Amino acid sequence: MQITPTSIDTMVGPSEWFTGAVYVDAVAAPSSGSRLSASSVHFTPGARTAWHTHPNGQTIYVTEGVGLAQRRGGPMEVIRPGDRVFFEPGEDHWHGATPGRFMTHLAMLEVDDEGKSATWGAHVSDVEYTAAPPIDN
Repeated sequence: MQITPTSIDTMVGPSEWFTGAVYVDAVAAPSSGSRLSASSVHFTPGARTAWHTHPNGQTIYVTEGVGLAQRRGGPMEVIRPGDRVFFEPGEDHWHGATPGRFMTHLAMLEVDDEGKSATWGAHVSDVEYTAAPPIDN
């Protein structure tokens, strides 16, 4: 058993990966014997990831707020607290907050043999983002 005291500061989400203000708190990091990476990701209204893929897939679990998620070529979906979304390995996708609400999710994945967790692509354009379905708050 290993207990890791909270010592890592909240990280500002890099602008190469996100549009808008996003904050990331580490929950679990890959270490000897584990490939698990988990983060609590806090999106301000309108903030979102860029398009990206994960070599071993990704599960996100919404803990608060209202968000959006989309896989390439699929419909944009509204996600709420308690919703769990799985993105298949290599599936191009994005996720983030709605224009008028914050959203926080736990992001969980396994890194690959080289420790890589994601391949990042282009930012989701405002045109793509504003195509969101109607959202009942």
